[in-house]
Amino acid sequence: MRHTPSPRLRGEGAGRRMRGGTSIERERRPDRMTTTALERAERRKAWAFALPALAWTGFFFLVPFAYMAAISFWTRQGREIVATWTLDNYVAFFGKAHFFKGLTVSLEITAIVTVISVLLAYPLAWIIAERVPKKWQRFALVMAILPFWTSYVVRSYSWLLVLSKGGVVNQALLALGVIAEPLELSANRTGTVIGFVHFFVMLLTLTIYANLIQLSPNYRRAAADLGANAFQTFWFVVLPLTLPGIMVGAFLTFVLCIGDYITPQILGGNNELVLPQVIMLQLGRRADFPMAAALSLVLMVVVTLAYIACARWLKMERT
Repeated sequence: MRHTPSPRLRGEGAGRRMRGGTSIERERRPDRMTTTALERAERRKAWAFALPALAWTGFFFLVPFAYMAAISFWTRQGREIVATWTLDNYVAFFGKAHFFKGLTVSLEITAIVTVISVLLAYPLAWIIAERVPKKWQRFALVMAILPFWTSYVVRSYSWLLVLSKGGVVNQALLALGVIAEPLELSANRTGTVIGFVHFFVMLLTLTIYANLIQLSPNYRRAAADLGANAFQTFWFVVLPLTLPGIMVGAFLTFVLCIGDYITPQILGGNNELVLPQVIMLQLGRRADFPMAAALSLVLMVVVTLAYIACARWLKMERT
């Protein structure tokens, strides 16, 4: 016969389950508590590792940045800096032509350099990723970034010697009879652009190459199966998928180019000043630190706007 527990026993068992939970729940509860403790320990460990970097960033970036922002609202009276809160420096930036022209010249040169660098770097990155055998790709990349191993100042002065009237370029063109007189390739915008492009093509090549080698060949096979030719496959498949690499390199080019002082100073001369040169003039010749701080903040705002404009592509993920 089947034993049926009495109602009293069933009630007592239900009460025990209600008070203490089932045996499975009692077993799971310590595991849950252990998991929570481990998460807290990992969180504390993560903060312990991040704290030195956060402290370094706060002390050496946020504090000086806040001080510079405060100085930008002060004024220079005679030889003294007066802590009077005013917008005169920002009004002067838009009111005086040479200040605003420095920004427009910087934007124009940066745009030209970025476009030319992308157009030159993409074919180079594609050749390394698609045509160079895998065992030689690392060597090709080393050759591509070899100029990085030299000093930035040395590279700029080397280009000055190459582009001068008595330099290699003009002497070769004169010997070939292509030109009758030496070309003005330095101390102007042309020299600045050439010096920048030489540097940033290498940077863009790395970012684009990193995207190209991640592309699965199945994308192109699928496009070919659907009847796409080589150009259509590149335009509608390969280019959109490598756009994040292009935009990352283009944004880095924009940031480094628009804030550069050395190359325009060496190769561009003083005929057409970019904004970093204008800032240095405020510091070196006039000691107008409030005006220099205001111009620097304007430059940072421009870079921030560029990041916002590129953020969509910088965060793009390939699915």
